[in-house]
Amino acid sequence: MNVLIYWLDMAGVIVFALSGVVLACRSRMDPFGMLVLAAVTGIGGGTLRDLVLGVRPVFWVTDPTYLWVILATVGLAILGFHYIHRLSRGFLPVADAFGLALFVVIGAHKALQLGTSGLVAVLMGMMTGVAGGMVRDVLARRVPMVLREEIYATAAIAGGIAYVGLDALGASGPLAIALSLMTTLSLRLAAIHWHLALPTFAWVVIPRSPKAAPPVSAEGTTPPPPPAAPPRPKVRVRMIRPDQSRRRKNRS
Repeated sequence: MNVLIYWLDMAGVIVFALSGVVLACRSRMDPFGMLVLAAVTGIGGGTLRDLVLGVRPVFWVTDPTYLWVILATVGLAILGFHYIHRLSRGFLPVADAFGLALFVVIGAHKALQLGTSGLVAVLMGMMTGVAGGMVRDVLARRVPMVLREEIYATAAIAGGIAYVGLDALGASGPLAIALSLMTTLSLRLAAIHWHLALPTFAWVVIPRSPKAAPPVSAEGTTPPPPPAAPPRPKVRVRMIRPDQSRRRKNRS
């Protein structure tokens, strides 16, 4: 089981590092920028997880293989630089989805091994999968995927719940890993393909209806209305469906 988790962790580092390289190429960064984005994406979430859980030293300090894997990924990407530019726009979110699914399992498994509760294990799985991509997007001056109107962190939470729940029920390790990966991947890939998103809440300004005209007197003249302040619009918090939000963005 530990060997399987280790190789899944390496696969997640490779996939996330590659997504960082792709974003660095599209942002026109130099090789050092590619290395930085690949590193923070590949080991950033796990580093934050270990710091929160009090693991000292963090995993890549005790096992520098992770750093060599990132260097090898960046080196191969530089050699195949022209092929990276030919990748479609959909490659980055799909690769990010696979890395997210892998890291959710890694984070939840490590938290359970350290004796944390199921809730903490789910949060650690989400943190491991989300934090590295957030730092990557911030360095590339993009809105992080987790902050957009997309099913991203929700998919990570669902995958973590699936793994922790199956582990509590006594399921075998490979079965729990497989079902957790399928849960996170199915939700995230479905959100990418069908543009699924959660509803948002926003302040909505509701203008007040104009007051009725004053009545006409018997002499046929209308008395001047008293001076009054203009009516203040109502402000309410309303839930906006994803399709409404997209239409507003397109109009703007």
